[in-house]
Amino acid sequence: MTRLQHLGWFLARGFGPHGWGHDSLGWGYDWTRPDLYQESARALDQAGLDLLIIEDAPSLGGPETLDLRVRAAFGGPKHDPLLLAPYLFAATRHLGVVPTVNPAAVLPYTAARQLASLQHLSGGRLGINVVTDVGSARHFSDAPPLSHDAAYDRAEEWLAGVRDLWRSWDDGALVADPVTGRYADGSRLRPVRHRGEHYAFDGPLNAIPFPDGDEPAIVSPGGSARGLGFAGANSDVQLALAPLTQEGVRAYRAKVHAAARDAGRAPEDVKVLFAIKPVLVSSPEEADRVVAASARPDEATLLRVAEQQSSDLETDLTALDLDAPLPPGTFGEHVSHGSVRRLVGDHDVATTPLRALLTAFARAGRIADRSGWVGTADELADLIEELGEWGNDGVLLWGDLHPVTVHRTLDELVPILRRRGILRTEHAEGGLRANLRSF
Repeated sequence: MTRLQHLGWFLARGFGPHGWGHDSLGWGYDWTRPDLYQESARALDQAGLDLLIIEDAPSLGGPETLDLRVRAAFGGPKHDPLLLAPYLFAATRHLGVVPTVNPAAVLPYTAARQLASLQHLSGGRLGINVVTDVGSARHFSDAPPLSHDAAYDRAEEWLAGVRDLWRSWDDGALVADPVTGRYADGSRLRPVRHRGEHYAFDGPLNAIPFPDGDEPAIVSPGGSARGLGFAGANSDVQLALAPLTQEGVRAYRAKVHAAARDAGRAPEDVKVLFAIKPVLVSSPEEADRVVAASARPDEATLLRVAEQQSSDLETDLTALDLDAPLPPGTFGEHVSHGSVRRLVGDHDVATTPLRALLTAFARAGRIADRSGWVGTADELADLIEELGEWGNDGVLLWGDLHPVTVHRTLDELVPILRRRGILRTEHAEGGLRANLRSF
């Protein structure tokens, strides 16, 4: 049975040089100015998407990967997505905007005040993508980086502190009565004294409470056990990366739902949105041609994949022997487990040469047979409809926030999804949380 699903856009390259290395650079946009992003956001809003998640990494990495990150703009430079958000809110009416925030980079009081300001300015359309990247730790203190799981512990303390500050104005604290001239009742403001393992601060927050307690929505990535536990306890949206088979989708969702129950929440409190990166073409024959052309990547293609993965994995793969397996201990504890899994796939990392891993990564597959992301808009709609039949909450379309990419992906797809009853035709009133809860 066809069911409505939530659709969003995942800007995986962050607020950076969009169009670089692609023909779309010829459109002449300046990536440092808001026009590029505003035009694209308007298209997402018109298409009925619920949210735009903007990836971020505050660091250019260590000395061994610095040049790899900036040479082709795979991993930097990146400007702060939190400061881009107001321009996107000004250009849209319904779209939720979800910049990435790293708890290591912003103290809880500062974060609570900035995010509260944006939530009010946007009419409740703000979300935050909470990430636990520890590779940037040296930019914020001289303390040693935390382990993968310890970084999640810090993120939970950070988020709990931010929420305590948001809630430091009790019911009745905001009076705003012009008849009496009373704006607020200081006796109803709680001091909030936090002394934790990672943070120490006092409240109350110097920002007014949200109408009806409508706090910014929380988004989180992370497929590790600790990451799923964080999502189950804290998140409104889980950015999911998993094989889109019925077994894989149901198993992943079951883990998130179990984590929610363990935290005393209802499973439906967390919307699981699977990220997909479609390459839409005009016909099945064209899709077959694109897939066939990718089967034997040349050395230049493998080098480009290695450079891109080196940026994502904070590890210089180009310095390794392509014809040997990855040496033990290649990836540090701070490297994203999900990023490692995307490179390795189902291969035996101890015996598979790096060349084979890169070749498999470069190889495209067909949407029609569920081996990849190349296909027509109808074929992608078939996949999204099938996901809904399995109980899925929705998908995140993964791509640059460039008008060329956005229209190439959505122009044909949106009418098909709406005809099939998969994509909303109207937004709910009340902001991002209201849209997420509307079905």
